[in-house]
Parts: sequence; structure tokens; C-alpha cells
Amino acid sequence: MKKLWSPWRSQYIDSFSNAPQTTSCIFCQKEKEEVQNPDSLIVNKGEYTFTILNLYPYNNGHLMVVPYRHLNDFSLLTETENLEIMVKLQLAQQALSIAMKPHGFNIGANIGKVSGAGIDDHLHFHIVPRWNGDTNFMPVLGEVKVLSEDLKQTKAKLLAAYLKISGK
Repeated sequence: MKKLWSPWRSQYIDSFSNAPQTTSCIFCQKEKEEVQNPDSLIVNKGEYTFTILNLYPYNNGHLMVVPYRHLNDFSLLTETENLEIMVKLQLAQQALSIAMKPHGFNIGANIGKVSGAGIDDHLHFHIVPRWNGDTNFMPVLGEVKVLSEDLKQTKAKLLAAYLKISGK
């Protein structure tokens, strides 16, 4: 089996463990932001969750669906939270398909620091658009991840896609 290393990910994870501990959760702070705020990365809000662009994306369009309720145990999600998370992941996939036209997706959650969770105290689910050939020599040899689009441009495309899906 061939291995592809991503050394920048360890630096990102270490930045959380070396950062001063705060009493506030970044997701609990972000949930108060409005979709319409041009400085916010939130692209959709539901009754139990919100969907936000990842500030440190693996690829352009990397979204996270985050429950409003602050918890880190997957088994504690209610049935209604579970349902909305799945619905919002499906909606995100549709919006990303319209806005970004990826060839595929990775969907999942890193639960616990040892699983790679950069923010392990507030459960969240990732949906990462993928394209044929989106992994190249830059991250492997140069420890550099090339993102071809600004997050605000990606947000504008996604908001238009969400509107198109909703028929508004």
C-alpha cells in the first residue's frame, strides 16, 4: 500500500494543543453569526445545526455541519439532531455539486483528538469535495496546500446554490 503524508495537518492539530485554553468554544461562538454577514463563513442554518465553511479546508468548499448543542459524544445526539445532520449533509452535497462540480466527496467525523479532531470538544461532521488529481506534490514535498479560491468567493457560490435548491 502506498502512503500519502500530510505533514501540515499535524501542525494544525498541534496549534490547538499548544494554544492557551479558553472557556469558550469556537463553534458555540460561530453559531451566533448570521448567514448574511459577509465576514461569517456560515452558509446554512437549521433548527438543530448550522453549516459552515472550514477555515482550514482540505479542499475548496470543505464544509462542516455542526449541532448547536455543545457535546463531544456521538451517542448523545438526539434522533432529531441525527436526522437534521443527515439532511444538512445531503443539502451540502447538492449545493457543492452545483457550486463546485466535484467528482466525489468525503463525508465523516473525527471524534476525539486521537482520531484527528482539531476541535474535539464540539462534535461536527465534514463534507469535503474531491476532484480527480486533487492531491499532488505540493503538500507531500513542499508541505504546502494550494487552495485555488478565496473562502468568501466559495461562500458566495454556495449561497447561490443553496438558494437554487430552495427555489427562492
